[in-house]
Amino acid sequence: MKATRVQIFVFLILVFTLVSSDRAWAQVPLEPAQMPARTLFYVIWRGTPAGDARKSNSLLALWDDPDLAPMRAAALQSMQSSSAKDPSKPQLSREEIEQTSSLLENSFVLGYLRKPETKLAAAKSADHPWNGMFFVYDRTGKELLLAKTILRFRSQEKEPPQVSIITVAGAPALRLARKNNDVTYWTERGKYAVGSADLTVFEEILARLDAKPSGNSLAQVASYQEAEPLLHGGVLEFFLRIPQLKDFAPDAPANSPFKIDPMLNALKLDAIHSLSGHLVLEGAKARVQGAILGDVAPGTLFDLWSNGQQAPTSLPFVSPDVVSYSETQFNFSAFYDLLKRAIRVAVPQQQQGVVEMMEGLAATRIGMPVPDALALFSGEFASIQNNPAMDPLKAVYYVGIRNKPDTLKLLRTIFSDRLGSERNEGDTTFVKVSLGGGQSSTGIAQWNFYHLAVTPAFLVASSRSETLREFLARRSPADAAAQAALPATFVSARAQFPASVTGLAFMNLQKIDYQALKMRWIEQAKKASSAAPTRTGAAQPPPGEAEWLLNVDPQVFVRHLHFLAGASWKDSKGIHFDEWLE
Repeated sequence: MKATRVQIFVFLILVFTLVSSDRAWAQVPLEPAQMPARTLFYVIWRGTPAGDARKSNSLLALWDDPDLAPMRAAALQSMQSSSAKDPSKPQLSREEIEQTSSLLENSFVLGYLRKPETKLAAAKSADHPWNGMFFVYDRTGKELLLAKTILRFRSQEKEPPQVSIITVAGAPALRLARKNNDVTYWTERGKYAVGSADLTVFEEILARLDAKPSGNSLAQVASYQEAEPLLHGGVLEFFLRIPQLKDFAPDAPANSPFKIDPMLNALKLDAIHSLSGHLVLEGAKARVQGAILGDVAPGTLFDLWSNGQQAPTSLPFVSPDVVSYSETQFNFSAFYDLLKRAIRVAVPQQQQGVVEMMEGLAATRIGMPVPDALALFSGEFASIQNNPAMDPLKAVYYVGIRNKPDTLKLLRTIFSDRLGSERNEGDTTFVKVSLGGGQSSTGIAQWNFYHLAVTPAFLVASSRSETLREFLARRSPADAAAQAALPATFVSARAQFPASVTGLAFMNLQKIDYQALKMRWIEQAKKASSAAPTRTGAAQPPPGEAEWLLNVDPQVFVRHLHFLAGASWKDSKGIHFDEWLE
C-alpha cells in the first residue's frame, strides 16, 4: 500500500525543486467548497512557505544550499525532456528553466471532473473521449513570465497547435487544436489563468471562479466530508474518489467472454471511498500524512492488509548500526480469495471449469494447493541495510514463514533445476538459487547465485552469502545486548505512531557514507553509458544527467538531513500512513 521511504523522499525533493524564493503563501484559486460535486480528484499547491518557515525546514534549507546547485540545475533541466518537443529546436537553458520553475511560487489547483452520469455511456463510444482535466493558476506577479513561458513551450512542439479565439462566458478565450484531435482551452480571468481539455468543464470552472456555481459542491459529498480532517493545513493536499475509478476501466471487446464491471463489483470497489492526504512543514520536518478511507468490513479490499503488530518479528534484527529498515505486512490468503472471487464473476458460467483447471495446474506446479502455499507465509516482508554506502549487494530481505519443512519443499519445487547447494547448520538451511542457468540432462550450468537462509520462523535472502551470515549472527545470545539497543532516533520515531502497525520504516540519513554512495553511482553511470551503443556501434558518452554527481559536494546532505521515518496502520476507518523527513 505504501510507497518506499526513498520514493517519498524523492517525491518531496521534486515538489520543492519547483519553488525557490521567500514569499508569503498565495491564496488558493479554488477551495474544495468551490469545486463541483462531481470532482473526481484534485491536487492543491498552496504556494511557497514564508521566509522563516523555509529557513527552518531541513529539506528547503538543503534545496537552497549553494553546494546543491549542480543537482538543482540538473533536476530542472531534465524536466524539459518530452517526446512531443522538436529535438531540432534549441532546448531551454538551465537559467531559463530555473526562471520558468519560479512560476510555481504561486498557488494552483489541478483537478478532474467526471462526466455527468447521463452521458457516461455515450462518452465511452464518442470520437472524442471525455477528458475532465482542469487547471487554475494564480498568476499574480507572474503575468509576463507566464505568457512568455506558454509561447516558448508552444514553439518547441513538433507541430504547433492551431490557435483560434472563441468567446466563453462573455469573454475571449483561446482554443488550441492539435492534429491528434486534442483540444485545449485557455483564458485569463482576473488574476487567474484557467485551462481545460473540455469546453463544458472550462465553462463550469469559470462559473465557479465568478461565484456563479450551479449544483452542489465537493464539500457536500460524503466521501470528502469523511476525508476532510486529513486535508486541512500544509503546502500541498490531494483527494481522490476511488469508486469512480471504474469509469476508466476499458471495455472488453464485444465478443470477449471476460467482463470488467462484474469483476470490479466482486472486488467491492465501492467499499474504498477515497485516498487523501497532505504535505505539511512542521519546523525542520517535511511530513506526508494520508489515508485510504472506507468500509473495512470483511470481504473488501481492506482485507489485503493485516491488523498489524506492536513488534514485527523482523524488528529484533534492527541494531544500532542500522542505516535503513522497512517492513510491511499483508494478508496473502485474503488476496487469493478476492482474486478468485473476481475471476469467477468475470468469466461466463460455462467457462468456470477453466478457472478450476488453472487452479489445479498451479497446485501441480508448486506441489500443493495454492491456499496451502500462501498460508506458509506470515505476510511480513522487511528489508534491512547496515552498509553505509547503501550497497544493494549488502542488503538483506526478510520474509516471515510458518512452516520450515513445507517452505523448503515449496522452494525446491518452484526453483527446481535452478537450485544449487543446500546445507543445514543448526536450525538454519542455506540454499543457493541460480539466476542465470539451471541443471539439465547434459550437466549443470548455473551462475549468478542468490543466497537464502531458511529458519523455523523466517527466511532471509541476499546477494552475498557472507552478508547473510553476518545478519544471522545478530540472533546469537552473544549479540543480545546490541540487539536490544535500538537506535534512539528509531525509538523516538516509533513512539509517535500507533501501538499496532502494518508497516514501519526508518532511514538514518546521518549514517550514510555519501562520498562512497556518490562514487558507486558514478561508476554505475559509466557502466550504463558504455553498455548503451549508439547507432554507429560506438559507446555513448557519459549521460548529462550524471554530471551533477561529479560536481556536488556530498557533505551538503550531511548538513541538512538527519532521518526519515514512517508507518502505516489499519483501523475502523481504513489504512493510514504517516511519513516524515527531518
